[in-house]
Amino acid sequence: MITYTSLASRPQLFKNFTGLSVQAVSDLLPTFTASYQLDLDKRDQTRAQPRQRIRGGGQKGVLSTMEDKLVFILFYFRQYPTQILQGYLFGMGQPQANEWIHRLTGVLNATLGCQQQLPARKTKDLKAVLSSCPGLEFIIDGAERPIRRPKDPSKQKEKYSGKKKRHTVKNNVLTDKRTGKIKGLSPTVNGKKHDKKLADEQEIPFPRRSRLWQDTGFQGYDPDNVTVHQPKKKPWGRDLTEEERDNNRQISRERIGVEHSIGGVKVFNIVQHIFRNIKHGYDDTVMEIACGLHNLRIDYRNSITQ
Repeated sequence: MITYTSLASRPQLFKNFTGLSVQAVSDLLPTFTASYQLDLDKRDQTRAQPRQRIRGGGQKGVLSTMEDKLVFILFYFRQYPTQILQGYLFGMGQPQANEWIHRLTGVLNATLGCQQQLPARKTKDLKAVLSSCPGLEFIIDGAERPIRRPKDPSKQKEKYSGKKKRHTVKNNVLTDKRTGKIKGLSPTVNGKKHDKKLADEQEIPFPRRSRLWQDTGFQGYDPDNVTVHQPKKKPWGRDLTEEERDNNRQISRERIGVEHSIGGVKVFNIVQHIFRNIKHGYDDTVMEIACGLHNLRIDYRNSITQ
């Protein structure tokens, strides 16, 4: 059975299983514990009947410590096993595993929010976050994730991505070019929606004198007071000049950072493999959390190199 104690003595295995180092999880634990206690308070307030005994009374569960609870949900995000396998590995049945997964997902999201690792989603939050980035240099790109093929024919058409040749959902991610952190995340939409249209709907409030790198999927996206760097498309009927090709290569070298950031998010298999969960809105929540975990990983990566 997987426990924090059994993994902590093997740091490399711990990181492979959870996506985070032992030190990162240890530092995250106090905030996770506080967020869990707040969740318990909210649950008590919504109980149909008053609690009959103090918290902690009764039979002890399998996830008896906060460390085990944190490892449980990190393991699920990193490995994304079926719930039956998740339960087996942590000594519980599938129904219990399902309940703990959804309960601890909210706690992990709140924890990363308290740590200021989550990407901004609302316009007013984006404005403050982007203005604080040194250099005001950003890269935007779309990130698609595969989902199960819907049974409803109309939903099949909506979610079919001609680009990926499969059924997907997508988000636009906005990264700080200097740090590689994901600073902004669009709503989760059907994979069929165009990157540029999604960016227009998001109405990102870029600070004045910002510089933005984007690919040709954002053709025509030109926010006010922003210098846009975008590769030139090959004109119909003629080739690009050597100067145009050189400029395209230079822009590609600059914007490759967003691909690295998306790859860092997709270290967590829950946003890499075909998404199986059916709870409404969960596909959006897990993407937000995976971006927050990526940002957290960057902090610990930088602390090692300094």
